[in-house]
Amino acid sequence: MRPANIVTAITDIMAGIAIAGFLSTGLHDVQAVLQVICLAIAAMGLYGGGVVFNDVFDADLDRIERPERPIPSGAVSRIQAAVLGIYLLLLGILAAFSVGEWPGAIAVAIAVTALVYDKWGKHNTLLGPINMGLCRGLNLLMGISIIPQAIPQYGWLAFVPILYIAAITMISRDEVHGGKKRTLWIAAAGYGVVCLIILVEAAMHHKLPHVIPYILVFLWLIMRPLLKAIREPIGPNIGKAVKGGIIGLIAMNAAWVAAFAIFPYPLIVLALLPLSFLLARAFAVT
Repeated sequence: MRPANIVTAITDIMAGIAIAGFLSTGLHDVQAVLQVICLAIAAMGLYGGGVVFNDVFDADLDRIERPERPIPSGAVSRIQAAVLGIYLLLLGILAAFSVGEWPGAIAVAIAVTALVYDKWGKHNTLLGPINMGLCRGLNLLMGISIIPQAIPQYGWLAFVPILYIAAITMISRDEVHGGKKRTLWIAAAGYGVVCLIILVEAAMHHKLPHVIPYILVFLWLIMRPLLKAIREPIGPNIGKAVKGGIIGLIAMNAAWVAAFAIFPYPLIVLALLPLSFLLARAFAVT
């Protein structure tokens, strides 16, 4: 289920609801808190279910390349994993529909997009990274949809995580056998565009000074391992760059919250970073 990654999916929701304006004055009633909790549960179920099915569909390949994973190692059967994946996806969809029709519909789209990636998308050099990015983009959009009226104005921001995750997915394909510096530099350029968009949005909302500290943490998390991989593009270094990019999502989402919400919400999001690091020590991230 990639627990460390699931924490990053929850922060996607926090970023989305902040962008929608749901946190502009804080959470003042139980109903609002429950809506946020249900969307967090939706993100957990959808992300967990998606990565479980990734292992289900990759079981034969993992027996060769990653025999330590749960299915090829014999810790669980393929059928048991599939049942868990179905349960998690259904949990995510139902939790989203409990908030509203828009979040529910987007949750269905996330589940379908994740399964398409797991079965077919990952094998396509061009469409695979976009497909994976679309899962994250829709996750952010599901957060924004907590206020459906905000979708026409801010829905386009879902393209930011699409670009970011597409860049990570592109380099992740080389984490087993090593890769090329050109691919890593393209990913670095994509990261730069993401940072620029966040900073521009923050400036438009007169929150630039509030966002810069989170952007600096974000850059430290993603660029340190990426630059090391660029210097020496071997499999283990690329794997660390991918891991840094995924964990870095928490800092990126904290920056989004800082650009659209009041204090201390961005700090609450960033506070999930140690939890994700802790889980990353115990469970696989990539």
